[in-house]
Amino acid sequence: MAVYIGLDIGGTKFMAAASDAQGAILRRAKAPAPLALDEGQGLLKAMTYDLAAGEEIAAIGAAIGGPLNWRTGAVSPLHQPEWRSVPLKAEMEKIFHCPFYVDVDTNVAAFGEYQSCEDQPGRLLYITLSTGMGGGLVVAGRIYRGMGGEHPEIAHQSIHYRCAHPERVACECGAPDCLEALVSGNGIRRVYGKPAEDLAPVEWDEVAYNLGQGLRNLATIYLPDEIVLGGGVALGGGEEFIDRAVEVMEAHLRLVPAPHVRLSRLGYDTALVGALWIARLGLE
Repeated sequence: MAVYIGLDIGGTKFMAAASDAQGAILRRAKAPAPLALDEGQGLLKAMTYDLAAGEEIAAIGAAIGGPLNWRTGAVSPLHQPEWRSVPLKAEMEKIFHCPFYVDVDTNVAAFGEYQSCEDQPGRLLYITLSTGMGGGLVVAGRIYRGMGGEHPEIAHQSIHYRCAHPERVACECGAPDCLEALVSGNGIRRVYGKPAEDLAPVEWDEVAYNLGQGLRNLATIYLPDEIVLGGGVALGGGEEFIDRAVEVMEAHLRLVPAPHVRLSRLGYDTALVGALWIARLGLE
């Protein structure tokens, strides 16, 4: 039996899984992410061999942080400083003799969420709120790509925000007023001096207000049918946090209908499940 391999190549951990042709997960693995390039690549190959368990590998799908070229499979994830212009697709295909597909982790997560919906929406926007913030849009079953095939950066929009410490708002991209600097894990630590799980109710309310303003912009510009929120900050804040953000979004929408907004049903497995889907279906 041929198996499909999915790889979620994160900055702190690698997660991997093998599935059958119907998508049922057969085996899983997880390990801390090495800092060194050689160690990281060696770990990916070892995990792939172990999960294959001696069976033929039909294809491999992978999710990793950007920037990258999804066509050539050359990756330079910002969260792994030694990984620069790594020809990951060429190297993995040479070793495993099967197709290898790789894309930005939020695109892959969006695809996983879309494929996991019972009633697939025409336009699904997935947003992750974790260490940073990112998103991916699936339109009519295909990952949306911008000019030149580039990945849109939804977190780097400016909003009318509320913040008790505006002097602390600074985005890692260098711009002074990005949404990511207000609602991501790193942004929250910088602004409030503590992790998201330790926020007081009034501080959660500020974060939810700012997220809601960002959702208003995204709903107005992209007009998605559904917005799905995942990542540690969103999952940690839970339904109450999302409901407050939706209230703000709806209160500020005037010209377009409000999309359905919900938490991810795949939890922390969004990118891994998406990687298994792109292994089976490929990338266009």
